[in-house]
Amino acid sequence: MKITVVGGGPGGLYFALLTKKARPDWVVEVYEHNRADDTFGFGVVFSDETLGEFLSRDPQSYERLRTGFAYWDDIAIHYKGNEIRCGGNGFCGTSRFALLALLHDRCREEGVALHFGERVEAADLETRFADSDIILATDGINSQIRTHYSEHFKPSITTRSNRFCWMGSTRPMDEFNYFFKETEHGVICAHTYQYEPGRSTWVFEMNEECWQGHGFEEFDEPGSAAKLEKIFADELIGHPLLINRSYWRRFPRIFCENWYHKNIVILGDAKASAHFSIGSGTKLAMECAIALSDAVLEHAETSVEAAFKAYDDERRTPCQVIQHNADVSLAWFEHMERSFDMEPMQFAMVVMCRAKSVTYENLIIRDPSFVEKADSEWYERYYRETGYDYRKARPTPMFTRFKLRDMELPNRIVMSPMAQYSADRDGNPTDWHLVHYASHGMGGMGLIYTEMTCPSPDARITLGCPGMWTDAQEQQWKRIVEMIHQHGDTKVCMQLGHSGRKGSTQLGWEKMDHPIAEAGDNWPVVSASPIPYMEGINQVPLELDEAGMDRITTEFVDATRRADRAGFDMVELHCAHGYLFASFLSPLTNQRSDQYGGSIENRLRFPLRVFRAMREVFPAGKPMAVRVSGCDWKEGGITEADLIAIAEAFRDAGCDLLDVSSGQTVADQKPTYGRMYQAYLAEAVRNVPKVPAMTVGAITDPAQINTLLHTRRADLVALARPHLWNPFFGHQAEAWYGVRDQTWPKPYLSGRAQAHSEQKKQRERLYELQTKARPPSHAIPETD
Repeated sequence: MKITVVGGGPGGLYFALLTKKARPDWVVEVYEHNRADDTFGFGVVFSDETLGEFLSRDPQSYERLRTGFAYWDDIAIHYKGNEIRCGGNGFCGTSRFALLALLHDRCREEGVALHFGERVEAADLETRFADSDIILATDGINSQIRTHYSEHFKPSITTRSNRFCWMGSTRPMDEFNYFFKETEHGVICAHTYQYEPGRSTWVFEMNEECWQGHGFEEFDEPGSAAKLEKIFADELIGHPLLINRSYWRRFPRIFCENWYHKNIVILGDAKASAHFSIGSGTKLAMECAIALSDAVLEHAETSVEAAFKAYDDERRTPCQVIQHNADVSLAWFEHMERSFDMEPMQFAMVVMCRAKSVTYENLIIRDPSFVEKADSEWYERYYRETGYDYRKARPTPMFTRFKLRDMELPNRIVMSPMAQYSADRDGNPTDWHLVHYASHGMGGMGLIYTEMTCPSPDARITLGCPGMWTDAQEQQWKRIVEMIHQHGDTKVCMQLGHSGRKGSTQLGWEKMDHPIAEAGDNWPVVSASPIPYMEGINQVPLELDEAGMDRITTEFVDATRRADRAGFDMVELHCAHGYLFASFLSPLTNQRSDQYGGSIENRLRFPLRVFRAMREVFPAGKPMAVRVSGCDWKEGGITEADLIAIAEAFRDAGCDLLDVSSGQTVADQKPTYGRMYQAYLAEAVRNVPKVPAMTVGAITDPAQINTLLHTRRADLVALARPHLWNPFFGHQAEAWYGVRDQTWPKPYLSGRAQAHSEQKKQRERLYELQTKARPPSHAIPETD
């Protein structure tokens, strides 16, 4: 077996080392364009977990690196004259040059042939190395091989907006430092850490406006260093900045759809890039190198393709998770100025939790005193803003009260609207709805939403969707609301919506989004433009005209009056997920040339008309919300600027809360899923126009709720599926945190004490186990 590695780098070298070490009889060669003593950059970062891989896979490498590691447990955040520290983070830095030199030495010791200063042209790859069984491309973020074979690797490359450059300094430091500097042209962040005695890495990052305002030039390294030394004079404490190809760049976000072609396989930054703000570029490369080596050793002699497939199966999901976390972190740094009105501990919480991989609960385990300070600041601020005094009780943010107009919620937990498809054919709620909503209403959430309820028969999505156009429906809903109100403090919101072009379809557990199987049961549908949801499957909707708009507006006004009479505390207009009003808002579904199409102001006209008419007849003391899709997950759809304009327009029309979801506008959407994946949309609404916002989507535990609230990503947090299998999510979370001021139904009071006792024991046990499993980095064991 002959293996050729083109590009070197830590990932390629480590793959070569591990593979040759396991199979000395194989020929393994590495071709690097650079000379052996070339190095670009300064330090690299490893986590405890990655160090453990070093120790287990090649103890010789680990032992030689260990003595040169610069360890730190603390992250220090410097913000507006404050230094806030968070401990228990377990990382270390080392010199990139030292790492590469070590891997070169270890490769030579194991018999890997190293070739330096040799340029390999991508076009000649297959002919030059025709005798190689495997060709590994590790030629970096600007990979020529990836570009040459782009039709096979299918890379997605997005250049992000911030400018950054890597420099070094002689300033020593015992922790990882984030220095946030507010300048006349904007905010600059310096990401800094020591990687060897007397040397530290300094990565400077800022937006384009700030970069241009300071007059930086892309390739003027000495000039940039001089300006940054002046700006960060206090932080450098007399030490100079060092340069080494310290050019200004924009970060390229790269991910390849395919990772191999014929006998060519790709690894490292050539395959997927992870923003430096989570320090995982080298981690990704090394972990992928381990997985690829394992796969090649197990499968390659039988089938190279099987080896590559095993590598892909093992690493694709972990790689996507890390990259998603990096993307979220990157996005926060692109908008870090939005958090610059925060108090110190809240800002520090945002920095620590920006990627969403670290939550409130993680931080309690890492550094309880950090969370205690953050909580104290939260309750002081809450007291100043609301007059409620939680400073001694400290129930965690999710159990603080929240007020919209005259409606006061006992906590910030919301049950999201979820279609039940269980109404009768006339749109009447059934016993299912009574049991479903009443039982959940006793489960401890502050606010419960109904599923999308329709103001007319032809507004329904399916024949199982409930309505609010008859007296019988109104009475059934009133019975449900009264049952919830009778047994607790939970408030109830009716979500009113119109299906638009996505109507006249089968129940959710049948063939979703397809027309009703019995042709005679279908009805005509309408939309902003005559574009079917799925071409050739769904019917072509009628383009809504003025008469149709007037009729629908009247129907929503009537349904709003009924919701008030039924006792609902709040009403929400559904303008998301591709339904009728969303079809007006999104440029993907609104192709009108009249006053309702084109600009976002025009696309807002009809949804705003309906909302204003509803607001006029709903009592002034009761709040109203709007649900929107903040992103369509397809190019050409809703932009952040659109979302902000939508939020401002509805706020000015009397909207009290923007319920921010995403997608489902078009059938060929390509969402990027992950924990709390839609939170960034609510965060933009909350921090730019400063409209009260609710987030929803892949939120599954109380720690995530507290994280979202603490970091001002939302004011309310809605959970959908978790409430389907655990109606008592709220009471369980209350018992977990030892909160005592929430209302329980009287027949359930005898279970409250046991819930608190059991949850307390589980929480203490979990904290103990996780604390033991997380030693500080300096406790990594020595080898024999």
